Amino acid sequence: MTVQGSENSSRRGRRSSTMGGMPLNDMPWWRWRSNVRSALHMLSDPVFQRDVWLAGVDGYGDVTDAVYRLVEDTWLDNWSAEKYVGTIFRDSQEAALVDTAVLRVLRIMHQVGPDAPVEAYLNHQGWPEAVRAARDAHVRLSVSDGEEPDTPPRTLEVLRILTRTA
Repeated sequence: MTVQGSENSSRRGRRSSTMGGMPLNDMPWWRWRSNVRSALHMLSDPVFQRDVWLAGVDGYGDVTDAVYRLVEDTWLDNWSAEKYVGTIFRDSQEAALVDTAVLRVLRIMHQVGPDAPVEAYLNHQGWPEAVRAARDAHVRLSVSDGEEPDTPPRTLEVLRILTRTA
């Protein structure tokens, strides 16, 4: 599905070039993409997980918050990311990588429970595989958006500010 703007689009002339380095408005549902990317970023970074989640640093949420951002608007817990090619995801490869990450993370969440402590996730036997899948998806989406995938994740407040302005 490809979404095209009309000649009378109210967005014409208001297009900003970037949102914190990410192309702004080049994907129709870029706010949803931003939330998915934020979640994948946190889920894909073991150093972040240790230094922020395990340490209890405020401002980033926890594993459950990241999973919620991954699936809240998109319902990726109910259907494939392929449904969003052209709106949230650029192509089928991005969608397939996101699907793999979602399935791996949700499998663990269902086994340990959404209110489990961070340690339950990080010590789960399937966690390294979930982190790798999230990393593959995160890198693909970041590079596609012209961002460096190895920058530290943004706080949830920064994410709110970036997705509020356009």
